[in-house]
Amino acid sequence: MSEALRILVVCTGNLCRSPLAERLLQQRLGDRAVVTSAGTRGLDAAAMDPYAAAELQRLGGTPYGFRSRRLRAADVVGADLVVTMTRAHRSDVLALEPRGLQRTFTLRELAHLLERDGTGFDPVATIARLARNRSAATLGEYDIDDPIGASAQVHARVADQIAACVGEISTALGADEPTR
Repeated sequence: MSEALRILVVCTGNLCRSPLAERLLQQRLGDRAVVTSAGTRGLDAAAMDPYAAAELQRLGGTPYGFRSRRLRAADVVGADLVVTMTRAHRSDVLALEPRGLQRTFTLRELAHLLERDGTGFDPVATIARLARNRSAATLGEYDIDDPIGASAQVHARVADQIAACVGEISTALGADEPTR
């Protein structure tokens, strides 16, 4: 691919789920993608939640230098692919920028659709095909729970869910094996 795929990951506060997914996706995809994250109700310039940061390190990533930011319409416009943690976040993204409809998916939905697609990855063609086939996806639980304020065990469970989805997505996007 000549240009890096621009991926935006969205959650509520941009403190736990989206930064973890951002860092794991960037680590796996390398120069194939430029991955950023934002929160629908996020504050600008906050560090990652300590439990989320610890989970990211456990999974081989680094939280250092991360600063949260609030989602803006320009973020959605500038992304080739928008990945949200919940269906409510997807709705928030689309309320902010309706033109993002054909390229906005929940993390679990995207992992499921890419796993089913299995046709290789041409970014533009695959994202368009996934959007068309969205209704063909088995309706399941596509939300990743918000661990903010929860125990370390809850953060570990959520991090493992995110990491599993990132693995499926990264493989479908042509990433090599994870580096640690």
